[in-house]
Amino acid sequence: MFEKKAALFLYAVSPVHMGAGTATGIIDNPIQRERHTNHPSFAGSGIKGAIRHGFEAIGGDAGLIDSLFGPESGSDNLHAGAVSFGDAQLVAFPVRSLKGGYVYATCPTALARAQRLLKMAEESVQWDIRDPGEGECFLANPDLMQDNKLFLEAFEYKVEQFKEAMEILPPIAEDLAKKALPGDGGYDYFRDKLKQDLVILSDTDFTYFVENATLIEPHVRIAPDTGTAEKGGLFYTENLPPESLLVAPVMASQPRTKNENDKDDAAGVMAKIKNVIDGQLLQLGGDATTGRGLVMAKMVGGV
Repeated sequence: MFEKKAALFLYAVSPVHMGAGTATGIIDNPIQRERHTNHPSFAGSGIKGAIRHGFEAIGGDAGLIDSLFGPESGSDNLHAGAVSFGDAQLVAFPVRSLKGGYVYATCPTALARAQRLLKMAEESVQWDIRDPGEGECFLANPDLMQDNKLFLEAFEYKVEQFKEAMEILPPIAEDLAKKALPGDGGYDYFRDKLKQDLVILSDTDFTYFVENATLIEPHVRIAPDTGTAEKGGLFYTENLPPESLLVAPVMASQPRTKNENDKDDAAGVMAKIKNVIDGQLLQLGGDATTGRGLVMAKMVGGV
């Protein structure tokens, strides 16, 4: 059993391609999505594998890798790792706005799931989550409006509940910004923007954007003998856009190794992983050599 639990926020700094492996639509390389919500997600196995692979590079002790993550297959001493990473769920998604460049869009389901995960990590969270209804929104920044409406992409949303939004939205946005983004100067602008420009849409409206407003990039395969594009070599890759925010559960137990020196309790294991990845820039998913997959990690709870 896992005795300690934490929440790991992952903030996309670059486009992120966590591939689904199979294509069912017109996109050749789609991203991973949840079956029931169709929201973009990161598989926990992919998160764990990426962190294990880069653990030493980001300052971790190589001697802890087998204890924390489990040994490589074929080892004479097979055992489970002491740390487990769950699937990352979408919390906020950047959507182009007529005013302010873009907003951080979210919805009641995304907020409720984040709140549930934070409470699991024994964080104090008291968000008053309400549904604005389809075609409407909650926002707290009047500068985002034009003619009392919010314009996102080619759609307009009524802002008739501004007084109600001012009561419920600022506490959610401020708490989320504090928990999800690092406190160093490089993220001051984005923390402030998340506080000001968080917008709650209905579940239906939010799902439309996360399905249709991701980053689609064309690629072409090059023939090695000619150095030119192969015939029929054009393909399209989907990426989660920068400024997307996800959260995943992290759980820890006592080490399962037979090494008598591994005497940590679950709290000690959680502290070791948190001390290494909290506030670190990680690389997840594919296309690392083209700058894809950069995410800022922020852990809360677990101690």
